[in-house]
Amino acid sequence: MSPEAAREELARRAEAIEGGYELMLGYAAQGLHTDQGAANSGQLRDHLTRFADALTGLSGAYRDCAQALGVGPQDALDSFLEVLSRDAAATQAALRLLLGQTGISSQMVDNVNASIHVRALLTDVFVVDEILKGFRRLGEVG
Repeated sequence: MSPEAAREELARRAEAIEGGYELMLGYAAQGLHTDQGAANSGQLRDHLTRFADALTGLSGAYRDCAQALGVGPQDALDSFLEVLSRDAAATQAALRLLLGQTGISSQMVDNVNASIHVRALLTDVFVVDEILKGFRRLGEVG
């Protein structure tokens, strides 16, 4: 995979993750007992679905980009991407649980937002993104 294609794939996933998380924060603050009949019900479920879908194969997408850019050391990267994979799987499980409910309350979403798994995933993504940005800048200079 070319570095450009890898970056585009990661940008698409990051947009879905960040957009889903931001919508969840806003929804949690609304104090709704259910999303059924709410004006943003479809929007909530759409964002949660895109967020969950973006997590499938996320560590592999980061690995592809890192390899295209020559990020290393490989053993340290592989170890960290295993952590990211576990955090992504745990977050995805929570999102799928929400999506499986007939009605999604603001409190349910708030609890998932507060989950250590979601927080860890977001931090993992920020760490890897910063490392990849550093390698992109080095590549642009040299």
